Amino acid sequence: MDYKIIWSPDALEDIEAIGEFIARDSEFYAESTVQKIFEAPQLLIQHPQLGRVIPEIGNESIRELFVFQYRVIYEIKPKEIHILTVIHGKRLFDKDEI
Repeated sequence: MDYKIIWSPDALEDIEAIGEFIARDSEFYAESTVQKIFEAPQLLIQHPQLGRVIPEIGNESIRELFVFQYRVIYEIKPKEIHILTVIHGKRLFDKDEI
C-alpha cells in the first residue's frame, strides 16, 4: 500500500529557515540540502517504517529520517505520512512540538 506524504506548515517553515541559514554561506549547498530534505520522505511512500523510532518519545508511529545533520520527524497514520518538523540532529526533540 502506498502512503501519501503530507507536510505540516511547521515542517515547511523549518525547511525554509534551514535553507536561509545555509544560504548565508552558500546558495548551492542551501538548494541542495533543501532538495534532499524534500526528497528523503519519498522513500516512506512504500516503506513507512524505514526511519527509526525517536528515542526521546518511544512511540512506534512517530519516527525520524536523517538527511545530513537534520532530523525529519514524521508520524505514520493510516494511508498517510505526516511530516511534523525538521530539526538539527544535535537538538533533542521536544514532545510538545507535535
